[in-house]
Amino acid sequence: MSTKVPQNAEDQEIDLVVISKKINHFFARLNTSIFRSIQFFIKNWVIVLILIVSGFAIGWYLDSARKTYSNQIIVEPNFESVDYLYSKIDLLQSKIISNDTVFIKNIVGVKRPKWIKKIQIRPIVEIYKFIDSKDKNFELLELMADNGDINKILVDTITSKNYRYHTISFTTNEVGNDQDFAEPILNFLNNSDYFNSVQKIELKNLQENIVQNDSIIKQINTVLSNFSNVAKGTRNDKLMYYNENTQLNDLIKTKQALIEEQGRNRLKLISYNKTIKEISKTINVESKKSINSKLKFYLPILFIILFVFINLFKAFYKKQQILAENDKI
Repeated sequence: MSTKVPQNAEDQEIDLVVISKKINHFFARLNTSIFRSIQFFIKNWVIVLILIVSGFAIGWYLDSARKTYSNQIIVEPNFESVDYLYSKIDLLQSKIISNDTVFIKNIVGVKRPKWIKKIQIRPIVEIYKFIDSKDKNFELLELMADNGDINKILVDTITSKNYRYHTISFTTNEVGNDQDFAEPILNFLNNSDYFNSVQKIELKNLQENIVQNDSIIKQINTVLSNFSNVAKGTRNDKLMYYNENTQLNDLIKTKQALIEEQGRNRLKLISYNKTIKEISKTINVESKKSINSKLKFYLPILFIILFVFINLFKAFYKKQQILAENDKI
């Protein structure tokens, strides 16, 4: 046992010396590589400068020529037209992909069809309003959440179509105005004989409902006014009877419910003039995604990398050529 311990200690010392030498050798090679790199750039500083300037100039030109602009229209689909809306947007996107400029220009009405590059629609997730609108919506979400990721469910196609507002987004490569893109697209979406008929009927029904509710509220006010006059001039047991009458409480609750309904109805009047109602729009926002407007920084780096790679390849080729010639000798 005593003879093995010194041997192990000696072996460990040798290993440490070898490792130390390898580390020193690695850093020496690293320092040499750094020095050679510095020498390379100093030696070729004129070429490197030309590459940086030319890359920046070309990138600047391409950034100016390749600008894209994002446009958004927030809409509210009425009369259960959300599936119709999504199918129309899908149709438009398919025509853009297939470069069907005749359809986009003549049917949709976009005067410059080649300017529009992409169109899509996404829901505006309003989970709290979605839950408040119907009690069953909360139960449905609860049930679906037990079987999957709630975040995925909220933006799932089936769920998202139940939200009130949706965003239509499209990109163009030129600056336009409402008449160039937004208005033709909205007119195309509202060009449906079926939904135009539904819109007229729904609007008429809503207007009649408002008139009818106003009439009922006036009648309730008359009843309440008569009761108030009776209550002021009478102080007997009948007053106690009327005061405790649950039908009177129901009448007051009915009036309150009708007033709240009238408020909602008058808000609906604003959006019921169209099937796909425009809420707001934002156009001509220059896109900064991906490499847009960044080529003037990327191209100089790319040119320098290619220049270095070409020189490394040349050096490698010459070295291998010399080795091949020596082998022949």
